[in-house]
Amino acid sequence: MSQDQPLQEGETFDGPSKTLTDAHFLFFSGLTGDTHPIHYDVEYAKATKYGKPLAHGLLLVSMTALGASTARERLDGLVFVEQGSKFLRPAVVGDTIRPRFALERIWQEGRRRFYRFRTLLLNQRDEALLEGYHVYQLVKSRSTKEAAE
Repeated sequence: MSQDQPLQEGETFDGPSKTLTDAHFLFFSGLTGDTHPIHYDVEYAKATKYGKPLAHGLLLVSMTALGASTARERLDGLVFVEQGSKFLRPAVVGDTIRPRFALERIWQEGRRRFYRFRTLLLNQRDEALLEGYHVYQLVKSRSTKEAAE
């Protein structure tokens, strides 16, 4: 698809898959300061119903970055304005996570144009770990403004 081709409702996009490692958990913990033992303490996690350390919820949400998807060349002018997520299953070290996106809706509010994408994270067993949405607003990009001048 061409980067000049407008986005259309119903289009789907994939993001890169990643196999989670201890390093992802530790990096995210260091970046955010979230040091809850459920994310790194094996003995603590064994005493929970999950039995293993779990990925940070916000780490999983970050894996729904649309800019990392196959849509990335067609996002010029879109600014991220809202998101929501529902966690369905935990993710653990060794899980391979695959993001998927679907453009659900495009609409106008006055002169403003919005795009709503459904987000989904799947594991290696095709189980949904997270479902949610992102909303983007279209703003004129610098290249669009310069081309108009």
